[in-house]
Amino acid sequence: MIQELKKYYGGQFEPALIEEINGVGTFMEVPEGQDLIKPGQYVKSMPLLLSGSIKVLRPDSDGDELLLYHLEKGDTCAMTMTCCIGNTKSEIHAVSETPAKLLMIPVGKMEEWSSKYKTWRVFVFDSYHTRMMEMLESIDNIAFNNMDERLENYIQDKIEILNSKHIYTTHKEIAKDLHTSRIVISRLLKKMEKDQKIKLHRSFIEIKQF
Repeated sequence: MIQELKKYYGGQFEPALIEEINGVGTFMEVPEGQDLIKPGQYVKSMPLLLSGSIKVLRPDSDGDELLLYHLEKGDTCAMTMTCCIGNTKSEIHAVSETPAKLLMIPVGKMEEWSSKYKTWRVFVFDSYHTRMMEMLESIDNIAFNNMDERLENYIQDKIEILNSKHIYTTHKEIAKDLHTSRIVISRLLKKMEKDQKIKLHRSFIEIKQF
């Protein structure tokens, strides 16, 4: 594990901090579709994502969810950090979008390292800033873009996150992430196929012109 930490964070954290992370972190390897944080849970540790992708969603009172942002290799979750520090219940749902490897850091270490290591403070503040900008982008997307534009942005994000032009997902799953109906998504995908931007297959979407 120490080698992986050095690989991902060696240029970012002091060697002493790397050693501490290795000493207290709990390694987790999760499959695709694994719930990591559920709404209403108390969060006792903070994730460092070593590989894979996690999507963070915000549920509403009806049980529907809206995609807020993705976490990728080297990221952590600002919403999780907020819950850890405030000892409050989670208001988000985090689920692995791909198989992922994580290192869970005990909440007690967050404040200790913030005063002890400058690089950790910078990492935490940068993470807050990045996640905030991503949430603002999501809000702008909802407020100012039509659903067809939102769908194109969603697919473009998928291409970059998965590094693939074959997106294995369902119309229902896309509709859930974008907080709309499956019928709307199916109609828009068929229009994109007609425009030769994508090709729809039984179990995946093939990207043509993105």
